[in-house]
Amino acid sequence: MALLQKDHLDGANDWYRMNPSAKKYALRDNGFEETKNGNFQFSRDLEIGKPTSPKLKITISSDLKSLKMSAVTANGLRSVNLYKNDKTAEAREKAEYLLSDFVESNIVEKAND
Repeated sequence: MALLQKDHLDGANDWYRMNPSAKKYALRDNGFEETKNGNFQFSRDLEIGKPTSPKLKITISSDLKSLKMSAVTANGLRSVNLYKNDKTAEAREKAEYLLSDFVESNIVEKAND
């Protein structure tokens, strides 16, 4: 999985990049876990109480310069477009809420330029 300077969820208009002031402790405080190779990974179910809920997955490089984000199926094997239809409205809202929380926490910033 290649980490990118900026990324977005499939179907979304908003792009995100790392906030230059992001700190490793802020990642940990917001639910990111450090992997064996030093990257940070966030994975969260987007629909409460549903075993087939899509997940939001975000991986941030150990130098905090690049990221990769995606919405995936419950088993993590396929990418999901949360913006394709209304069946994923709840998951889409939760993903957007989490991303706006990461913007407020100075982890990522919108990169719609």
